[in-house]
Amino acid sequence: MRRYGRAVAGVAAVLALGFMVHGVRGGDHGSAGAGPAAGSPAPGSSTAPGGSAAGAGTAVPVPSASSYDPAQYAAQVKARAGQAGIDPQLLMAILYNESYKPHDPAAERAWQALKPDAAFGIANMHRAAFDDTKAGRDFAGRQWEQLPDDPDLAIEAAAWFLHDLGTQLPAHPATSLDRDELLALGYNAGAGNMLAFARGTSPGPAARTYLDQLHANWDKAAAALKQ
Repeated sequence: MRRYGRAVAGVAAVLALGFMVHGVRGGDHGSAGAGPAAGSPAPGSSTAPGGSAAGAGTAVPVPSASSYDPAQYAAQVKARAGQAGIDPQLLMAILYNESYKPHDPAAERAWQALKPDAAFGIANMHRAAFDDTKAGRDFAGRQWEQLPDDPDLAIEAAAWFLHDLGTQLPAHPATSLDRDELLALGYNAGAGNMLAFARGTSPGPAARTYLDQLHANWDKAAAALKQ
């Protein structure tokens, strides 16, 4: 890990949170982001906009820098993983992998103002990945800029992104990596690298670090889903 350097004084409060990044960027799908749209929900709202997968009228808490734990979204993870036909433990473990930085909405937007290609939301998704994934789905009318304020939307998009990666995998990969490991690598490094690993290319140090983190978070993810 390395600590982000100090930036301009206008985001001193963000830097005080002590942003940390991995040697590999979690959820980096090789796309760029942009500033918030005018119609974005107000940062710091108490519940996420729109309906929750956990049930009608269920309030989905917006994460804060001091209290975020992916386990608090276990209901949404199980529901969205079920809809997308993916392993909920994989989705939860990826959320733990992607929890290396504060997911407070105001902090994310302040950092993105300095680093336009930054990812948004608790699943660290870039604009292009979100826009590609939402096409033709029930959240097609939602915007990438809404991800910091809507954890359920972030989870839904991540679940379907993993689903779409899965449709690209060969039936019989030439690797010792299992399907969940390949999908996690695809989530982190993109479909092209995932397919290279599926063909037998050995993961490099960055990809191996992400896998090691996935393995370290695997049992934690299972425990979170039992809550």
